[in-house]
Amino acid sequence: MDELLDAISALVALVSPEKVDAVADRVRQAEASKATTALSSVLGTPLARIAVGKLAAAWQNTEIASGELASMLRSASYVYAKAASEQSSELVWTGPTTPFVSARRTEQALLQVINSAEQSLFITSFVAYEVTSIVNGLNSAIDRGVSISMLLELSQEHGGNISFDTISKMRGLVPTAKLYAWSEKADCFENGSVHAKVAVADGRSCFITSANLTGYAMERNMEAGLLLTGGAIPVMLEEHLQALVYTGVISAV
Repeated sequence: MDELLDAISALVALVSPEKVDAVADRVRQAEASKATTALSSVLGTPLARIAVGKLAAAWQNTEIASGELASMLRSASYVYAKAASEQSSELVWTGPTTPFVSARRTEQALLQVINSAEQSLFITSFVAYEVTSIVNGLNSAIDRGVSISMLLELSQEHGGNISFDTISKMRGLVPTAKLYAWSEKADCFENGSVHAKVAVADGRSCFITSANLTGYAMERNMEAGLLLTGGAIPVMLEEHLQALVYTGVISAV
């Protein structure tokens, strides 16, 4: 049964719901013992034909009736399409690229999250030097009524781990943003840093990345990240950051 379920999952992830319906219609008219022949011509692309072939082979090792398998295919296709519509994920990459894999750039992904914010935006970074496009995006968000919170690393002068006073600089660039720092650390976190680099808007979209808010990170460094829209992760990330504020783990500066 697991082999059949795996084959169903692979097929619905590969082809459109309409193509799955076509396979289901053919399955309903076929017998497991003749499935390979009956299903071989339903789909045209090589990868799809391989997936259908694996489905036919797996079906022959079960006692599942044709009508039951057709229903399983349609149900799996519906669930897969619904899940895909509720959450999307994109690879984000800055640095050398290849012609084999396409990915969004770091600056593009971060601006997408910033520009999508309607009520709240929470950003964390170890350092933040002036990146004009990001600063402009943040101020535009404020102009349309978005509440912006930023968690940044303290300077060494204020007990942190960087020589540059990022927080003072950001206060000048985005005056109405709420700025937070990890000032009071439990013994187990002594000398720890704010090394997370995330942005989350309205609990609906988030960007998790290796990139700081610097020009080099946006343009020259090799940086990787994941842009998520919808689903549970943006909600959980926003709730966690807000909980750090409410419980006093991080404090306003």
